[in-house]
Amino acid sequence: MPPVVSVIGRKSAGKTTVIERLIAALKSRGYRIATVKHHIHYGFTMDSPGKDTWRHAAAGADTVAIASPDRVVITLTTPGEMMLAEIVRRYLGDADIVLTEGYARAITPKVLVATSPRDLELFSDMAGGEIVAVVSDSEIEAGCQVFSFEDAGERLASFIAERFIGDERDGADRAPD
Repeated sequence: MPPVVSVIGRKSAGKTTVIERLIAALKSRGYRIATVKHHIHYGFTMDSPGKDTWRHAAAGADTVAIASPDRVVITLTTPGEMMLAEIVRRYLGDADIVLTEGYARAITPKVLVATSPRDLELFSDMAGGEIVAVVSDSEIEAGCQVFSFEDAGERLASFIAERFIGDERDGADRAPD
């Protein structure tokens, strides 16, 4: 299984921005990246009401796929929440690393996107895994690496690649997918 690193933080703290920067920096080095967004509400949809795949699901299909020349999207109806490890094992095993947005309670290394020093205390108490890095423009003293938002791309990607993927690429070692 590929390593999994979770990016956590309060709503609107900048988690998606950090993940976007990490994806770009890691992809430029030739890594295969998978992402999982944890959504805590039931009944979300990636499709718009009235569209064909939405209608398939509304009619009762347990699995709905849409395929195009460049991608396949599959939605599954599950009897309960699938554990992150199960999702990674079943569907994301060919990635070099899996980045999640959310999953604060999962037993994974965490990058905390903090808007204030209080966030470190709050998320340290709730986090299921170790907070290995903090991204913040606030003055934060943490027992781990602290990156500014400006450094949340290349420098954070280097840290993650070295620590969790096990190598550091500059992009020349591997052709992009």
